[in-house]
Amino acid sequence: MKRLIMTCLMALATVMPAHAWGKTGHRVVGAVAQTYLSQSADTGVKDILGPEGIAEAADWPDHMRSNPDPFWRSEANPWHYVTIPVGQTYAQVIPPPEGDAITALAKYRAIAIDPTAPLEQRQLALRFIIHIVGDLHQPLHVGNGTDRGGNQFVCTFFDEMSNLHEVWDELLINYQELSYTEWTEWLVQKITPNQLAEWAKASPADWADESAAIRDTIYPDTQILSYDYAYQTRDIIRQQLSKGGVRLAAYLNEMFETMTPDAQPAE
Repeated sequence: MKRLIMTCLMALATVMPAHAWGKTGHRVVGAVAQTYLSQSADTGVKDILGPEGIAEAADWPDHMRSNPDPFWRSEANPWHYVTIPVGQTYAQVIPPPEGDAITALAKYRAIAIDPTAPLEQRQLALRFIIHIVGDLHQPLHVGNGTDRGGNQFVCTFFDEMSNLHEVWDELLINYQELSYTEWTEWLVQKITPNQLAEWAKASPADWADESAAIRDTIYPDTQILSYDYAYQTRDIIRQQLSKGGVRLAAYLNEMFETMTPDAQPAE
């Protein structure tokens, strides 16, 4: 026990920020979204990204955080999360001067739909949009402002040293031992028409408020996590990945809406 405590304290002193959902989670959100794109959105995405596709683009902003350029190491870093203190909503929060995930989403939406913007800028914008929607559905990317989104909640997951943020980003998803395509197939099969309609109504601020409410329920009473915690959180993980994909599709459908208001879903 003493050894575990000392290890936890050392990890706490050196803990680094984690990414959101991890590669698999982001790809699941992107692949679920692809299922529900309108024809105009599908065409718009292909015009910007070419053969890259949504699932491939979904993790790109996290990959680029390893780039030594100051844009990726500092300027873009705050755009992966928002902070909503316990008991507040996003509407009650003043975004920091450097922006947050929701302000970045609006910024990049304007660039992505600007036909006069250089293609490279539109590609960066669309990749960020795809990624940010996924981020906002990972509950610990809506931080409470006290522990860096669970990065400072040190724990073990099946005897592996970690922190709560990483547990939610990757370890709970990887525990299921599914590929992103398997995740997508299983989730899409269970999404109902009523859920599609209801989830698509929500705004980015609503997404953040929902994640904040979930966040406040997922801090465990112990720092030793294993089967019980994986069982307790399984439905939440599935729900958030499903909602993220449906809402990403709805966001892109509206963003790429053409003069034909009733675009048909892509086959």
